[in-house]
Amino acid sequence: MIIIAFFIAHWYLSLFFQTFFLHRYASHRAFTMNKFTEKVFFVLTWIFQGSNYLSAYGYGVMHRMHHAFADTENDPHSPTYDETIWNMMWKTKTIYSAIASGKMVVDKRFSEGVPKWDAFDRFARSWPSRILWGGLYVLVYLQFATTWWLWLLLPIQFLLSPIHGAIINWFAHKYGYRNFEVGDTSKNFLPVDFLMMGESYHNNHHKHGSRANFGGIRWHEIDPTYLIIRLLDKLGIIRINRQKEIHIEPVKAAA
Repeated sequence: MIIIAFFIAHWYLSLFFQTFFLHRYASHRAFTMNKFTEKVFFVLTWIFQGSNYLSAYGYGVMHRMHHAFADTENDPHSPTYDETIWNMMWKTKTIYSAIASGKMVVDKRFSEGVPKWDAFDRFARSWPSRILWGGLYVLVYLQFATTWWLWLLLPIQFLLSPIHGAIINWFAHKYGYRNFEVGDTSKNFLPVDFLMMGESYHNNHHKHGSRANFGGIRWHEIDPTYLIIRLLDKLGIIRINRQKEIHIEPVKAAA
């Protein structure tokens, strides 16, 4: 049970910092925070993503490119132009690495305002850092894994961030329902997002990209990350960008 609890905690904590800090903050600036708080979230993202750590700059720039070029040849990740999920994710990795390492020159519209902490990123993305976290995961399994099949979860923990990305970038462009007709294939993958902390409401997000709340279009679309964002806003840790918020009355039945 300890390994199961460890796996579930890692899944959701890693995912939270991906959707909260990398996606809604770094990419879309759905809320603001001061520079000290920003650095705290850099460190927390490293701690909870661990061996899967993603650069806020690399993620933020690439995600802005995804919105600008969704489902075109210039999209960093689109099932429309990649034959398999593996091809798509390898292309994503290649583009992300080029951006994060500064090898790709990008338009100012994609990089302006995206948080950067180059010195920390070099450390957090380094192989020693990834090996350190991977070794800690192995030690937890050596100590608490009571049966062989629990070890099957370990490779997933090594690759949580790519797996989280693949679920949305592939499946949420292929399967699900749409609240809005937009110029791409984005869909709401799950009617109740118990798995991806609001990320599954992908069609909603492609319609209102800078909105902090990814859910709320239908009565059942509850975005758990947005509930945390509202709490952090009330505590004064962050400030929701009210200009980007759009009040939408929930739809109670399918159109």
